[in-house]
Amino acid sequence: MKFTCFSLSETLLDNLEAAGYREATHIQKQAIPKILQGRDLVGCAQTGTGKTAAFALPTLERLKTSSPPPSGAQRRRQRTGRRTIRALILAPTRELAGQIGDSLKTYGKSCGLRHTVIFGGVSQNPQVKALQQGVDILVATPGRLLDLIRQGFVNLATVEILILDEADQMLDMGFIHDLRKIVAHIPDQRQTLMFSATMPKEIRDLAKQWLRRPCEVQSTPIASTPERVSQVVYFIERNRKTATLGQLLSQTQRSKTIVFSRTRRGADKVAKFLQRDGIRAVAIHGDKSQSRRRAVMLEFNSSRPPVLIATDLAARGIDFSDVSHVINFDLPETPETYVHRIGRTARAGSSGHAISFCSHDEKPRLRRIEKLTGHALTVGKSPSEKTTAQPSSHNTGQAPDHQGDSVQEIGNGDHRKVTVVKRPAKRRPRRKSAQAGNHTAQSGTKTVTRARASRRQRRKATSANKPR
Repeated sequence: MKFTCFSLSETLLDNLEAAGYREATHIQKQAIPKILQGRDLVGCAQTGTGKTAAFALPTLERLKTSSPPPSGAQRRRQRTGRRTIRALILAPTRELAGQIGDSLKTYGKSCGLRHTVIFGGVSQNPQVKALQQGVDILVATPGRLLDLIRQGFVNLATVEILILDEADQMLDMGFIHDLRKIVAHIPDQRQTLMFSATMPKEIRDLAKQWLRRPCEVQSTPIASTPERVSQVVYFIERNRKTATLGQLLSQTQRSKTIVFSRTRRGADKVAKFLQRDGIRAVAIHGDKSQSRRRAVMLEFNSSRPPVLIATDLAARGIDFSDVSHVINFDLPETPETYVHRIGRTARAGSSGHAISFCSHDEKPRLRRIEKLTGHALTVGKSPSEKTTAQPSSHNTGQAPDHQGDSVQEIGNGDHRKVTVVKRPAKRRPRRKSAQAGNHTAQSGTKTVTRARASRRQRRKATSANKPR
């Protein structure tokens, strides 16, 4: 289905044409008409299937065409040139928030709507200045948004559309309390949209508190993995993972490669190990500064990308194109995160490879992943196992090793008869029995006692002979 089949303005269609977008994806076909009708919606689709455009395009269209009668305060703001926030988009990470802002800039060109992006880790002064100038659409991470609300720089009393991108991650990993505080500042009469690659039942039940008679759309089964991704698991002990990773990267034909580590410290250690091994690698996680994270993203998207060692921060909605390999150095705690990780590859109809390292203590996590996705991962041989398996001498034709044997040459000339004479095996000395050892110890004790007694007797005799 083409975008011209939707009730979108000519300006939006021209912007999509200029960006090279003509055919709508499956999630966009289902979501855009319902959002244009003003309905609340829960959308579930794999990462990389166009969720951002599925909510950005109808949001721009609705804000562009629907203008409610202004109140007295709004008339005064319009006369002074200030705008009010009419749509709020919440994202769990800075990178995802920035990506949504770039999409709004591409789709909303010449629409007459302003937007800005706010997130932590950088100075708030430029963000406050943009808010004071007035915006129609605000893209934010929950933490920085709450800070600016407390300082009085953000007013959400006029929000008409609330959008939560990667909703399960925000609700499931510590953002629930911040989200409740933010939603309390937004009017009850609003349109609420929730999009994510996975939507567990308990999270969906909690989300229904904020949605009114929502419709659910999904392009694929919940927690499904891309069909074009070959998934392999290597059973490797934890102390051999780094060496195996270096061998795998050196021996594999690949383009862009992402290695996922469960912890920030682990990501730094893996990156340093690969660098010592002569492999270009960079790490990205929450402890890095915003400028450093941007530099890493630019370097990874260059013509000579290094291996990217990332925590699950990079797995949540960030758009990496042409990723050929995803390697799970550590299996994730939750099986839904596995779906997000391998969704970095096999985008736009291409194929990809997902390789997971599983140690003995991570086998329960592997079983949960296989239960969620509905199929067992293929067990492969790691490069370290292939190199350590040495062929026997019977198969290679090599002569057996006769170390310690003597060789005698019989005959003269070029034709010699070589015979191997076996040396007699050396006989090991017998071990003394326990009784013999005890007897020796007892006799030694008796000898020491007698020597002490003789010394005492000599001292007494010497003292008796001394004149008084």
